[in-house]
Amino acid sequence: MDAALAPGSAFVSVYILGSTTMIDRQIIVPDGMRLLFEQAGYAPAVKVGKTLYCAGQVGRTPELSVIEDPEQQFLAAWENLRFVLEAGGCEFEDVVELTTYHVDMHRHMPIFRRVKDEVFPRGTCAWTCIGIGELARPGLLVEIKCVAVER
Repeated sequence: MDAALAPGSAFVSVYILGSTTMIDRQIIVPDGMRLLFEQAGYAPAVKVGKTLYCAGQVGRTPELSVIEDPEQQFLAAWENLRFVLEAGGCEFEDVVELTTYHVDMHRHMPIFRRVKDEVFPRGTCAWTCIGIGELARPGLLVEIKCVAVER
């Protein structure tokens, strides 16, 4: 399918796919995630109507390097999610479903919860927390994905 770059703000590039489909989908790629989009071949988010489906975000730099310090990695994962939400016209308060995947969950959960409580509003969405053996790159400790509905 041919993707056409839609004009927009300097912050986000939006790719529109299949404008003749019954439900239009917008592929959301914040400018700071273009390298990820090009190298990994998936969209950070897809917007259908007012619903934004965000792919899992991890604690990495824009150059795709894993951040080693757990607290800084968790902060970066939340910040990356914030960038994706904003690019799709949403914010943390619009999240209706949150799923987090954790490597070594019991060891890092106290730090993760503290960071989450500092940056994300408490008790505003359904949250599923899953412990796993590994993520896509060595050293990643958490991946955060969500669904948001634009108000």
